Amino acid sequence: MRMTRRLAAANLLALLIVSCQAAAPAAPPTAAPAPPAAAAPAPGGSNGGGCTVTKDVRIAVVTHGQPTSNFWAVVQNGVKQAQKDLCITVEYSSPETFDMVRMGELIDAAVAKKPDGLVVSLPDASALGPHVKKAVDAGIPVVSMNSGSDVFQKFGILTHVGSDEAVAGMAGGRRLGAMGVKNAICVNDEVGNAALDTRCEGFTKGLADSGAKMKVLAAPTGDPVGVQNAVAASLQSDPTIDGVVTMGPDGAVPTLKAIKAADRLKTVKMATFDLGPDTLQAVQSGEMQFAIDQQQFLQGYMPVLLLMLYKQYLLMPGGGQPILSGPNFVTKDTAATVLSLSKNGIR
Repeated sequence: MRMTRRLAAANLLALLIVSCQAAAPAAPPTAAPAPPAAAAPAPGGSNGGGCTVTKDVRIAVVTHGQPTSNFWAVVQNGVKQAQKDLCITVEYSSPETFDMVRMGELIDAAVAKKPDGLVVSLPDASALGPHVKKAVDAGIPVVSMNSGSDVFQKFGILTHVGSDEAVAGMAGGRRLGAMGVKNAICVNDEVGNAALDTRCEGFTKGLADSGAKMKVLAAPTGDPVGVQNAVAASLQSDPTIDGVVTMGPDGAVPTLKAIKAADRLKTVKMATFDLGPDTLQAVQSGEMQFAIDQQQFLQGYMPVLLLMLYKQYLLMPGGGQPILSGPNFVTKDTAATVLSLSKNGIR
């Protein structure tokens, strides 16, 4: 039943995208609000796209992702593409570091501007929940993305776009276990981020199905050298480690360097969540066994589209359940194709 709901939501979303791109109907449904009026042309005349005017709709997006992150750069590309396609104004903000206090301040600042909709990630529901609740109480429609699939409903958020991290972790752990891994580490460079913690837990459970074990290695956030040193120390202290999983490209690249420096490439099987050019090249070459893709471009694009349609027609797919953007596994067979899309900032 749960899968049926998700497939129905996905099919509805496809229809909504087509209808959004098609010409407006001559007579909108009488129960729907009037479509937003056109505002003055945006700077440059098109709001960055092919629009002659920008609709009087403003969406705020606040995430926890650092501006320098390869992963979040793709999310932002999705947001920008939605802004371009829909001819609306979207304001994106995020803290410079993984900082929940600062992120809460950014949410409050966005709410104070009274946007037509708010998109947020929820890596720490206890810290961010009260700030999101202010938006809901103020009558601002909210859609969450990336992290928060297990808690969004309690804050009055309309729907969530993202991957089911528990499912993704479990599937990844089983896949690594089937490759013969017995003793693995989960390199978590954002301990305290509920989504990443869930990934490690899922991987541990998936590996356990084949009798393997996994422990979490806490690594510094935003510090590639620190991640490499932490992994190197772990490999040196335990020569039986034969599997490693990382939380994203920012941790995967220095982790792979540590494995190579230890001359363990032939004995340690590696996987990562999320994609980047370097990690995809490693999968393509066989240095990394697979990558788990949550298709973050969709996490940037879809919430903006959903809030625009909600503003226009009170449409909201999902039935109160998360709309899944992943997981999708990238292997050596598919890495080249995905790599070409990654270079274009889509994967």
